[in-house]
Amino acid sequence: MAETPQNATLDDIVFANRNQAYGAYSLRKEYPKTVTRALIIGGILFTLGVLTPTIITALTPEPEEQAMVEVDLMKLPPPPIDPNEPPPPPPPPVEVPKVNTVKFLPPEVKPDEEVPEETPPPAVEELKEAVAAEKTQEGDPNAEEVIAAPEASAGPSKVEVAVEAAPKEEEIFTVVEQQPEFAGGMAALSQFLSKNLRYPAAAQRANISGRVFVSFVVNTDGSIQDVQVLKGLGFGTDEEATRVIKSMPKWRPGKQSGRPVRVKYNLPINFTLE
Repeated sequence: MAETPQNATLDDIVFANRNQAYGAYSLRKEYPKTVTRALIIGGILFTLGVLTPTIITALTPEPEEQAMVEVDLMKLPPPPIDPNEPPPPPPPPVEVPKVNTVKFLPPEVKPDEEVPEETPPPAVEELKEAVAAEKTQEGDPNAEEVIAAPEASAGPSKVEVAVEAAPKEEEIFTVVEQQPEFAGGMAALSQFLSKNLRYPAAAQRANISGRVFVSFVVNTDGSIQDVQVLKGLGFGTDEEATRVIKSMPKWRPGKQSGRPVRVKYNLPINFTLE
């Protein structure tokens, strides 16, 4: 077995004492050169692909910019007028077909000597086929009556400005056919007050107890507003009663004639020391 030289490569060691004319040895010997050549060619193609748009843009001539000129039509000179050219003729008047009319004047108070001979009023049959007017004339029975617009007066016309009326505030009832009600009835209202009412510390120290009378408005949607204390006890009880009333959920609205209305409701709230 022949000795392997010291500077032998991996390929020399693998293919030692073997047929090196076989294709695998040639492929392994040429592999580094092939990879290097492929990398160089790939890099050149990639660079050309990236730089191609820039090169095309640089070689393409830029289009000339078109200046925008603003033209004021009001400052343009008017077209030349030929003084020898006659003006255009006015449009022919449109003739409105006349309708059948029957003389029928409204009554007018005059002295006896100025009263003309009495003319009998037209019969109903005549007015079916004619229109009452100042004189009698024959016209087209199929024509429609034309109502002329009144001529404008010489003085300046008065412009009428429509003023929007203020919306009428919905009436607040005190007595209605169906009173507003807390959801669940009075038992649920008492339970809500006992659960949410807090006895003020100042009232406890002063040994204050009694009733606070509160009024409020139940809207058509059941919401509460306009909470007022009619008769209070002080020491923080009035403020606590107002707070609890404002925190109540929506009520069932009161009804009058079958429709929801706004109702003013009075409610006493008890403050009792245990």
